[in-house]
Amino acid sequence: MIIDGKKIAQEVRNEVKEEVEELKKKGITPGLAVVLVGENPASLVYIRQKEKACEEVGIVSYKYTLPEDTTEEKLLSVVDELNNEERIHGILVQLPLPEHLDEKRVIEEISPEKDVDGFHPLNMGRLFVGEPSFVPCTPRGVIELIERSGFEIKGKKAVIVGRSNIVGKPVAVLLLMRHATITVCHTRTTDLAAETREADILVVAAGRPKMITGDMVKEGVIVIDVGINRVDGKLVGDVDFGSVSPKAGAITPVPGGVGPMTVAMLMKNTLEAAKKLL
Repeated sequence: MIIDGKKIAQEVRNEVKEEVEELKKKGITPGLAVVLVGENPASLVYIRQKEKACEEVGIVSYKYTLPEDTTEEKLLSVVDELNNEERIHGILVQLPLPEHLDEKRVIEEISPEKDVDGFHPLNMGRLFVGEPSFVPCTPRGVIELIERSGFEIKGKKAVIVGRSNIVGKPVAVLLLMRHATITVCHTRTTDLAAETREADILVVAAGRPKMITGDMVKEGVIVIDVGINRVDGKLVGDVDFGSVSPKAGAITPVPGGVGPMTVAMLMKNTLEAAKKLL
């Protein structure tokens, strides 16, 4: 089974659109501010996708483009203005930032109530202790893909390859909350293949093209490939689709798997931020 991220993301956006229409009847129009520093080509692509999704679901998108050499003080002052702007319910500072800017400091400047990326330490902390919070968009999308495809998480052995704050760690917590038994692997894992072969659910977010091959998985595994790597002009995942897919019970393609879900979850988080005003 190929898990169709485009189709599931469309379902999510349709649901968000309906709720946005209901919210507008109550006098609230959700607004998302996207702040871009410089002209990173990949960032420009992502922002266009986000603007398109906003337009589709009825969220107003506000774009703030700053030059590459913007000072940290200037960026922090823009974020602070957006924190206090009533028409803005969600703030997203597009990462990565230019090297002279401190990403951690910028993320911490965003109001936790408008942190629709879910990266603020307060929201991360809430997630880890099981309190309501904004869940980072990609991890939330991973869980939605598994659940909306009809797969049970409870009681399953889940292996996560990658331990980033943006994907690996939050995915581990979300799976744990749904009663999976989790193993988190990384570059210092001694025998990666031995760990991945144990997985009923395998989530790969390591940023290394085609690192998971067919001999590293067991029959019937559910594979969620978060990786996006450009190799010889083509987009490929962290999973070698050709050798893994014949053994997998279900697998996400790259592109068309997790990617569309990340944007759909951003729409959902922005909607939820606006609903807090009710």
